[in-house]
Amino acid sequence: MQRRLIELRLFSAVSKSNEMGEQITKSDLKKIEEEIEHRKLVVRPAALEAVKEARAQGDLSENFEYYAAKREKNQNESRIRYLERIVKTAEIIDDSSEDDAMGINNTAEVFYEKTGETKTFRLVTSIRGDILHGLISIESPVGHAILGHKEGDRIMVDLGNGNSFYIVLKKIIKTNDDSQDKIKSF
Repeated sequence: MQRRLIELRLFSAVSKSNEMGEQITKSDLKKIEEEIEHRKLVVRPAALEAVKEARAQGDLSENFEYYAAKREKNQNESRIRYLERIVKTAEIIDDSSEDDAMGINNTAEVFYEKTGETKTFRLVTSIRGDILHGLISIESPVGHAILGHKEGDRIMVDLGNGNSFYIVLKKIIKTNDDSQDKIKSF
């Protein structure tokens, strides 16, 4: 269990003070705008109708359907606000990289010198990071360290507080297709 927590910490996005907000790509922005539109045009009307129908059932003090419908409506509105805030404060970054360098949406095969393990993951923006599905954020210690490096590079991963370890970038696979990635929920 302890090792799993350490691994998650290594790959999770580090909270950095970024005055501009989240760093996202044009593709991320498009996905966010599509989700906002879907939530406003499809989910919102359905949620309002569910609240209206539950309210019509009578006594609200013991009406579970009413409270469940209200909760779902409020969660949708909260998600819309969250996504709109990302769009408003986001810094759009370029997701291109040199042909032989590690960049956003590329898959990396990394050798950990300390443990002797080799792991494969794809480098993504923090709003798509999901280590359980092999997606690590460019803001995580490992993601930040390998960004821009080339195959064969020995890289020091700084964890802060004087802690660090070395990895070797064994292989870079250009995988620019991010169409299946999802924007993280909050």
